[in-house]
Amino acid sequence: MRISIPRQLRNISLFLFVFWLKISPAFAQMPMLSPEAKASLVTVGPGQELYSGFGHSVLWIYDPVTGIDRAYNYGTFSFGEGNFYIKFLRGTLPYSLSVSELSLQAAHWQMENRSISEQVLNLSNSQKQKLFQFLENNYLPENREYQYKFFYDNCSTRMSGALQAACGDSLIYNGYTKEKLSFRQWIDRYAYKQKPWADFGMDLAIGAPSDEIATAYQATFLPDNMAKAFTDAKVKTAKGVEPLVLTTQPLFTAASPAPPGFLTPAVCFWTLAVLVVAFTYWQTKKEKINFLLDKVLFSIVGLAGWILLLLWFGTNHGVTTWNYDILWAFPLWLPVIFVLSEKKKPSWFQFFLIFYGFLLLCATGNATKHNYVVIPILLMLIVRVYYINNSLSKIPSGEKEYGSEIADTKNS
Repeated sequence: MRISIPRQLRNISLFLFVFWLKISPAFAQMPMLSPEAKASLVTVGPGQELYSGFGHSVLWIYDPVTGIDRAYNYGTFSFGEGNFYIKFLRGTLPYSLSVSELSLQAAHWQMENRSISEQVLNLSNSQKQKLFQFLENNYLPENREYQYKFFYDNCSTRMSGALQAACGDSLIYNGYTKEKLSFRQWIDRYAYKQKPWADFGMDLAIGAPSDEIATAYQATFLPDNMAKAFTDAKVKTAKGVEPLVLTTQPLFTAASPAPPGFLTPAVCFWTLAVLVVAFTYWQTKKEKINFLLDKVLFSIVGLAGWILLLLWFGTNHGVTTWNYDILWAFPLWLPVIFVLSEKKKPSWFQFFLIFYGFLLLCATGNATKHNYVVIPILLMLIVRVYYINNSLSKIPSGEKEYGSEIADTKNS
């Protein structure tokens, strides 16, 4: 007897068969973790390079039964990326998730003298499996790249997202709740003492968004804060509500870093400020009119201003906008300063100087956000503006001088 299968049913069966052929490799490649498997948050201490100066976080899945040893690193970027430095400066450099054995990554961190600690997570077998599947799905070629944002989406913030995807409503996670600081203050805590020049550079580059108080979730952009947030988190289990972290253990303890050199930004700029004040006093007493120092000083100031404008409008970092340091680092000083000479001056230069003096006055309200390093810079600028202003009355105006030359020509 021959059985007739309806055409619609045959089409549905064919569709399901093809669909299964497509998804079966994914299931085949996703091994099941044994009950002996563990999931851990691994926190790495700060390194000496600027990009590693705030620490690092990875999630580690280890199963001694199946031999799975996979550390998921969301902080990977490639130096081989086309236009690497341009993309890095503009904030458009793609970061990606990379995976390798933890021992391979740990060896690199130890060479850099960076402490490593492990927090074993209190997850059920099904939660570990969900975490493993979530991370493996993120590692697919179409998913592994993401748009890195230092404050908002980085190697640390992605840890809590993965954990919440695995635990769902059973996770009680409030972020880092011990302190409330701005993003700038968090940066200062890491960079001010050990990397004072890097701290000054970052303070100069970032704008008003960095002065917002970070929420408990946002504060975990720092790996150390993320580790503390995991310590405070809870998870609902069959036994009740328990700590998320089962155990915490050091994997490597770094040696104490060398102290920074003597020539910090504070020492450098205060020394320059004293020298500039002394030189200006000498010029004033001797009634010397010479703008060589001003051309060097305000050229640097103008160049700094153009760089801040480029970071403000030409990048995608999200934290370099509304930078009020542009008040004292006024871009138009370059090239305006070069129109001034000891023999003549533009008639409009006095108004430009008054306007800049007003900007300097406004800039003093932003000085404390730079650990007071900007104060000697403002002092130098104020002193030299005072000197230029006093010298203007002794310099003939370019327009008047030109007019008198015409009159003399006619009379002759």
